[in-house]
Amino acid sequence: MSTGSVDFGAVGDTPPIFAQAANADIVYVAGSPITNGQGILVPGHSTIRTIADLKGKRIGFTKGSSAHNVVIATLEKAGLTYEDITPVYLSPPDAGPAFVNGSIEAWAIWDPYFAIGEKRQNGRILVNASEVAKTNSFYLANRDFAYNNVQHTRAVIKGLAEAALWAEAHRTEVANALTAVTGVPLEVQTVAANRASFVIGPVTDEIVETQQAVADRFHKLGLIPKQITIRDIVWRLAQT
Repeated sequence: MSTGSVDFGAVGDTPPIFAQAANADIVYVAGSPITNGQGILVPGHSTIRTIADLKGKRIGFTKGSSAHNVVIATLEKAGLTYEDITPVYLSPPDAGPAFVNGSIEAWAIWDPYFAIGEKRQNGRILVNASEVAKTNSFYLANRDFAYNNVQHTRAVIKGLAEAALWAEAHRTEVANALTAVTGVPLEVQTVAANRASFVIGPVTDEIVETQQAVADRFHKLGLIPKQITIRDIVWRLAQT
């Protein structure tokens, strides 16, 4: 997206923070709140019962992802530090088998993998992301594309927002469609669709503040090399 190979896309809260810190040529053009579609799983038989029990444990998640932020926020809630755990950086396809075979003792992840972990891999929800911090997903655009194609960008956002409103009222159809497209079992996609928030809207001041807190958290831990200001890359032409 930074180079213009992709004009527009969807992402969680953490990747754009790493991108901005690397001077990527992107802007936030729309936002969507995340409800209970992500969190931390532990095996059903695990002795981990509270957040405090994560101390000293191996936690798998994708580095620089929204799950990374969930882990850090969860640790903060329990008064733990990043050094109190052993982070194991894994992509979702690699983390699933590691979770099943016990190579990791907890797994921070998002839907539909979150639901797969519950329904197919004997996972138990230790933490829902909404219990520890506000989280959002975003639509991003290449900066030049957004500013040079204002009407097109607005039209894309409008179409997505209309589709999102339909999805809010047709969750069964959403689950069926996702199963058809992804091959993920309907049982799993139904769980994911029923707890998802599909609403899309402007990047409000509240969303900016929430995202800034995430950026500040990552900078404090040395996970991004410099302080960034989220507001600097929010596209302000979303409305006519």
